[in-house]
Amino acid sequence: MIAGHPFGACLPTFGSCADRYCLSGYGGGGTTVEEMLDLSLSVDGLDGLELVGNWHVSEGNIRDVARMFADRNLKIPMLVPDLWTQAKWGKGSLAAPDIATRTAAVDEVRKVIDWAAELGCPYVDVWPGQDGYDYSFQADYVEAWKWLREGLQACAGHSDSVRVLVEYKRKEPRTHCFVNGAATVLLLIRDMPEVGVLLDVGHALAAGENVAEAAALLSSHRKLDYVHLNDNYRAWDDDMMVGAVHLVEYLEFAYWLRRVEYDGWLTLDIFPYREDGVRAAGECREWMEALFRAVDRVGMEAIAEVIRTADACSASELVRRALGV
Repeated sequence: MIAGHPFGACLPTFGSCADRYCLSGYGGGGTTVEEMLDLSLSVDGLDGLELVGNWHVSEGNIRDVARMFADRNLKIPMLVPDLWTQAKWGKGSLAAPDIATRTAAVDEVRKVIDWAAELGCPYVDVWPGQDGYDYSFQADYVEAWKWLREGLQACAGHSDSVRVLVEYKRKEPRTHCFVNGAATVLLLIRDMPEVGVLLDVGHALAAGENVAEAAALLSSHRKLDYVHLNDNYRAWDDDMMVGAVHLVEYLEFAYWLRRVEYDGWLTLDIFPYREDGVRAAGECREWMEALFRAVDRVGMEAIAEVIRTADACSASELVRRALGV
């Protein structure tokens, strides 16, 4: 747990973390699901691990995966359908111009929803990373938006026990992703009460957003369902450790999570390419705990009063008090 929140991590945190320059990874992580699970047990307070469909769980191993998690007293908070690593999704998934591809994408999401229901997993994350464009005159923006909505609606009611979430990102793997920001995703899922939002801190940062503002906006529409923790330099989705770059923004984010009474998962989506995954995950947990303690040190009402003044100098003083410097 992190300050009362269930604490998770994406399973690749404990893997070899390959990149496009070193395809074998930089070493130190596990190579099988079981090895990565065993490494994760060394992280204090870890409650569960997020899996990708067909990478970590499939029709052939689902019962083995259920047993491995049960044996280690770990939960599976999220399954993610793989809609981005296969060539068939190269021109899109839910918003592909080809109807057969769109149908296959819906089928893929529904299949993973069925796996989630069998595993007792409450969420499936739809990240439409290939749904976008790279060049001008490459996309029918009106039709693509319609196809995205139709695809999500076709998936949303598939299971009463599994909630479908949408994760937004400004770019990558496409140079322009259709679902590119907090306001955009809210517009996309308007009138879809069965669909929520996964807020990835790094995606918000790379989109030029203030992550605290994004959390407040999503929460005001009752759509803040799940959080991915990481950090970056805004130019790219670097998936670095919590607070490595944007410590003050993270402090404000911790305050707003408290203020909107978010009580869901805080899950690490970091890629410790050259770092020890267990130690990196532990550092992230320690930083989040420290940030919540910093909020408590100043007090919710005292922070709210500073916000009401809209005074930058008072805000600067608040940060120093919170961090004890």
